[in-house]
Amino acid sequence: MVTVLLIEDDPMVREVNRHYIEQVKGNKVIGYACNGVEGLEKIIELQPDLVFMDIFMPEQDGVATLQKIREKSIKVDVIAVTAANEMKTIQQVLQLGVFDYIMKPFKFERIKQSLENYYSYKNKVNNKLEITQTELDKILHFDQGNQKDLLGEGLPKGLNIATLEKIVSYISEQTTPISAEAVANGVGLARVTARRYLDYLEKQSEVKIVIQYGGIGRPINQYVRVEK
Repeated sequence: MVTVLLIEDDPMVREVNRHYIEQVKGNKVIGYACNGVEGLEKIIELQPDLVFMDIFMPEQDGVATLQKIREKSIKVDVIAVTAANEMKTIQQVLQLGVFDYIMKPFKFERIKQSLENYYSYKNKVNNKLEITQTELDKILHFDQGNQKDLLGEGLPKGLNIATLEKIVSYISEQTTPISAEAVANGVGLARVTARRYLDYLEKQSEVKIVIQYGGIGRPINQYVRVEK
């Protein structure tokens, strides 16, 4: 679960953002602030994974808030969601290390894309001690035109990169092999859908099958992450 703090002075926009964020599975809004001063306090108090922040705000704007976040070395990622389209402002915000910059007005698909990219990023950095140049390039330069799998190839029709990486993350957290049914329940998918992803991951040597022999009935295929 990615925890999100919203910093936005317009209550209507704040509610729209909350609705959009929580439509994307795996994200939960845990708090709100109406300006940068309150926002900084909430960040320290709630320790969210991610902050959705406006730039034009009373009392303390988004640029000043980002500067204070960096000065205090607070470990939080930020997505700027703002009407600010001046190049000087955009450059300032990007130099302060935001994960993404979304201009108002925006569509749900743009928010969804950003959150799925963020989930992919978090999954990679949380599950690896070292990465290759290719993997780093994927983190820094998301391909927004085509979905890519873990090996950089196009995914088969019907498979989704965000769901794929949720499954990989879930299996990686397990200490023992796990069945397709357990994966389906843990990620929130139909069993047949989970099986499609698992079959694909097994073909890509990302997971391996461990056959469990028990009582009467067919052996059960269980899955475990392949260590690389």
